[in-house]
Amino acid sequence: MKIFLILVGWIAVALGVLGIFLPLLPTTPFLLLASACFARGSSRMHNWLQTNRVFGKYLRDYENGHGMPLRAKVWVLIFMWCSMGYSLWRLQHLPALQVLLVVIGAGVTIYLTRFVPTMVPKKPG
Repeated sequence: MKIFLILVGWIAVALGVLGIFLPLLPTTPFLLLASACFARGSSRMHNWLQTNRVFGKYLRDYENGHGMPLRAKVWVLIFMWCSMGYSLWRLQHLPALQVLLVVIGAGVTIYLTRFVPTMVPKKPG
């Protein structure tokens, strides 16, 4: 079972990294899946993911219930809706896919704005 979890974790990491560059592939859910798989399959790999210089702090904050900074939420939504807009334009002859994209985008927007806590900046001193 541990080998299976590690394999799924690495696939999720790969998809998460691809999601950074591909507009319709989400990054966060794949990285959270990878973290969950590694937590149960390999403490060494889970530690690597949690201490990764690119997304480690982001994952730690999210998993510890601190949420996301407001700036990150705003940028995620801007990039997501810009890429969705481009995709909607490209799929103008496929209205069923356009509706599906809008529903997915609305779901992600609702999730980020209503269910993911917004981190409050710490005051210096």
